[in-house]
Amino acid sequence: MDSKKEIVKEYSNDDLTVVWKPNTCIHSKLCWKGLLQVFNPQNRPWINMDGASSERIKKQVEACPSGALSIKTVPKNDNMENDKIKISVAENGPLLVNGTCEITKADGSLETKDKVTAFCRCGASSNKPYCDGQHRKINFIG
Repeated sequence: MDSKKEIVKEYSNDDLTVVWKPNTCIHSKLCWKGLLQVFNPQNRPWINMDGASSERIKKQVEACPSGALSIKTVPKNDNMENDKIKISVAENGPLLVNGTCEITKADGSLETKDKVTAFCRCGASSNKPYCDGQHRKINFIG
């Protein structure tokens, strides 16, 4: 990663927080072409959390190809321990975590991921702790 300081912006409603990392964004335009009432680059701030339902916002964020947009859910009284998480190791690839998990990053920030999350095992990812496919380029065996 280059020497640019990572910028992280958060936009919240009662249910969730959209996290935006502009330095990670590849400007695919999927966010605003799919949900302009929430993601509008002409507005300041450009994310309006009142523009759609939380489920619709979450669905659009999941379509972000670069991971520049992600979701942090607002903690409920639910017990995370009751949710089952499945962890598997991809041959010569990442550690795959299936289920909802809360990730505490090295800088202390928290992120909640749903569905499948791929964690780097090879050490070459430029998107740590997540896998970015570099294991293929370096012929990682593990």
